[in-house]
Amino acid sequence: MTTFRCRVAEWRSSSLRRATSWVPQASLKADSINKPFAQRCQDLVKVIEDFPAKELHAIFPWLVESIFGSLDGVLVGWNLRYLQGRMSPVEYSIAMEFLDPGGPMMKLVYKLQAEDYKFDFPVSYLPGPVKASIQERVLPDSPLYHNKVQFPPTGGLGLNLALNPFEYYMFFFALSLITQKPLPGALHIRTSDCAYFILVDRYLSWFLPTEGSVLPPLSSSPGGPSPSPAPRTPAMPFASYGLHHTSLLKRHISHQTSVNADPASHEIWRSETLLQVFVEMWLHHYSLEMYQKMQSPHAKLEVLHYRLSVSSAPHSPAQPSLQALHAYQESFTPTEEHVLVVRLLLKHLHAFSNSLKPEQVSPSAHSHATSPLEEFKRAAVPRFVQQKLYLFLQHCFGHWPLDASFRAVLEMWLSYLQPWRYAPEKQAQTSDCQPRCVSERWAPFVQENLLMYTKLFVGFLSRALRTDLVSPKNALMVFRVAKVFAQPNLAEMIQKGEQLFLEPELVIPHRQHRLFTAPPFTGSFLSTWPPAVTDTSFKVKSHVYSLEGQDCKYTPMFGPEVRTLVLRLAQLITQAKQTAKSISDQCGENTPGRPFLSWLGFCSTDTNGCYPANDLDEMGQDSVRKTDEYLEKALEYLCQMFRLSEAQLAQLTLALGTTQDENGKKQLPDCIVGEDGLILTPLGRYQIINGLRRFDIEYQGDLELQPIRSYEIASLVRMLFRLSSAINHRFAGRMAALCSRADFLGSFCRYHLMEPGLTGRHLLSPVARGSTVSRARGPRLSLRFLGSYRTLLSLLLAFFVASLFCVGPLACALLLVLGYLLYAVAMTLLTERSKLHQL
Repeated sequence: MTTFRCRVAEWRSSSLRRATSWVPQASLKADSINKPFAQRCQDLVKVIEDFPAKELHAIFPWLVESIFGSLDGVLVGWNLRYLQGRMSPVEYSIAMEFLDPGGPMMKLVYKLQAEDYKFDFPVSYLPGPVKASIQERVLPDSPLYHNKVQFPPTGGLGLNLALNPFEYYMFFFALSLITQKPLPGALHIRTSDCAYFILVDRYLSWFLPTEGSVLPPLSSSPGGPSPSPAPRTPAMPFASYGLHHTSLLKRHISHQTSVNADPASHEIWRSETLLQVFVEMWLHHYSLEMYQKMQSPHAKLEVLHYRLSVSSAPHSPAQPSLQALHAYQESFTPTEEHVLVVRLLLKHLHAFSNSLKPEQVSPSAHSHATSPLEEFKRAAVPRFVQQKLYLFLQHCFGHWPLDASFRAVLEMWLSYLQPWRYAPEKQAQTSDCQPRCVSERWAPFVQENLLMYTKLFVGFLSRALRTDLVSPKNALMVFRVAKVFAQPNLAEMIQKGEQLFLEPELVIPHRQHRLFTAPPFTGSFLSTWPPAVTDTSFKVKSHVYSLEGQDCKYTPMFGPEVRTLVLRLAQLITQAKQTAKSISDQCGENTPGRPFLSWLGFCSTDTNGCYPANDLDEMGQDSVRKTDEYLEKALEYLCQMFRLSEAQLAQLTLALGTTQDENGKKQLPDCIVGEDGLILTPLGRYQIINGLRRFDIEYQGDLELQPIRSYEIASLVRMLFRLSSAINHRFAGRMAALCSRADFLGSFCRYHLMEPGLTGRHLLSPVARGSTVSRARGPRLSLRFLGSYRTLLSLLLAFFVASLFCVGPLACALLLVLGYLLYAVAMTLLTERSKLHQL
């Protein structure tokens, strides 16, 4: 009996295994719609643990898409970019635990990785430059695509990449930042609190550790071996990492046997793959004109011939690249969230590279004895990030709107320029809170990233000259850039780098050949370089030429052209400071002088108020103080960097007419006097466009006939105008007789029926001044104030408050009329007294 029960149990278990071999995919898809999120994740964990890789590989693409969304952005998946712990704590904690680097999803990835499964990824969803290159049968420079492109026999469409599970997962994870469309109410979500941002930080900390080594992948089974990517993703020999890597890459593609001969490099294949995927998906985007500049034979033909060695050119890059030029039509506009994630990547990469021990930083320590992780730390930024980041930043500087959202791009750029901020050793801050001196240790980084400092600084100057510096947010951006570049010893390092680039080229045989061709794989890439000063100069030249082409026209940062731009910026800073003070003074004078009843709509509203061109009005006096502080400090830092004297600033200020007038405000734009009046100069147009100065525009016509405002009811205003016109026409004689009386009744009628300040008005238009004859308007009644939303709302509010105190509508109306009569009597007496003092 016991034997029979055992056999029945075995038969049931085997039948259950056969039945469940196809159940997970169908049941999981159904559960994704019907079950709650927590239950779905629990079921996924059980499936990952219970089923073998043979059954799991069929649901892996569906599972990845259900988490990160579809590549076309139609399916949002788990919506990680907007999932926050404070808004949805349960879903957030479950999702973070499931997608953690040591969580169930990564266990599934490593389980499939051990079985050598491949998954197709469509080329059409890759970044524009990569897609255009692959569609023209040209293998991209990145080793990420090596031996993965599947060309169909007919060519053109339907191209796929054959990716291993780890690559497939990371491709979807990285692209979800770009492909997923923002939600309608996602503008007020803080990016750093979202699950996606925190997952990026966890993946970077796990696979690019600043301390220790990369943790080994979880075993696919208890006691089983860890998966090795050697048969699938041949790794680069880390002894050959260097700054000029494209020719090495071509040799790597052609000589795979020598690459696979380095088993030590397999321990960090996930780290290299992660970085390459992030860089390719997030930074390998630029505009069509930038792509044309990169591929044009006039700009980069020579450097392409050098960098692509002749021996490894079965695909010649010159002609196919020109063909790919026509296929590339990407319109790329990065979002602020995209930029913030890239900044997180750059900050972590600096910390990752700076975690090298001091004896491992110098190139003399570069040998076979160093571990692959140490070699990877040394080469991560210059090899994988530098060129694509430079193009990405150039695209952002040239295409980002001229508003305060550029702050995200600015901080990303400044984070890359300051690797010393993320070094493990922290320099002590000086007692007077002055900026810390930049150590000479960072001189090679500054020199090898010269264009990041100089050309992008010029690009920022051109943006700053077109922005409204009166705005506190724009003033803060100018202050941030000036403060970073004014750090002690940084300007000297940049000048030294420019001198190395501009010094005459020495004729040394075979020197250029060494730079752009690969050394033998049996030795160190840097071992053949003599440690001389001329080699430092040549490294700076090769950096500039590799990014801009050998026929580029370099503009020195401390040359006369940039100095002229800095002087213009200094002039605008001075003007912006004066304008901010004028705005503050004018708004301070207008606010206390406004009558109390004007808030209720019983008095005329001044339609010529404060400056509307910036955000000072809505931020108050505190923002004026901040703007003045930012601009003052920025001007001080610029004077330190470019050695500007006080005499130069004073001379330029006088030349532009920025001295204050008698009252210190209300400066007119720069004009010249013509036959028909004032004519704006180009400088005056610039001042008006940027809100630096303006004309005092005042309505000079009949107040009853001025255009209907947005705060008025159009139909009611027209009806009241017809009613008041009828009354004025019928009782014109009686109103004139009352206003001509010399007693109190006459003063009371003049206060209500005569237009105030009519005799003091004069026409400002130079065209109409000679032809227009001022007409004396008689006393008249104006009921237009009753057509204002504010007036009607105030009356309704008054009746509502009166009803709370058991006061009826008629009694409330009588009280309002009585109160206004008392106010009118008082104003009449004050007006007459002021006229007596003026006589």
